[in-house]
Amino acid sequence: MSEEDREIHELLVDYADGLRDGCLPNFLKSLTRAEARAMADSPEFREATEMVRILNEVGFSDRMESPNVGLFISRVDACIGSRMKKGEASTRRNRGSEPRSRIDVRGKTEEKI
Repeated sequence: MSEEDREIHELLVDYADGLRDGCLPNFLKSLTRAEARAMADSPEFREATEMVRILNEVGFSDRMESPNVGLFISRVDACIGSRMKKGEASTRRNRGSEPRSRIDVRGKTEEKI
């Protein structure tokens, strides 16, 4: 990917390699302004990248994993159950004996409320 002024077909090959290897940011960093402009202006490149994405999905679909949220849900359920057992986990305590004070914005004065 370090070759300067690559043609559209070479950029497509490098894009496909980056997509396959999971290093698209490296591919994008390797682009020169002229290459990026050529890619943006080329409808053939857009069509070819869409085809590469589809082929990549088909080729690696058996290895693709969908996220399993079962562990997350069980932890949330355990946390909810723990709070329900405690009973007063979310209640506030009253600090009636402590005086409240208010500090001026400049931090110079303090008044009792």
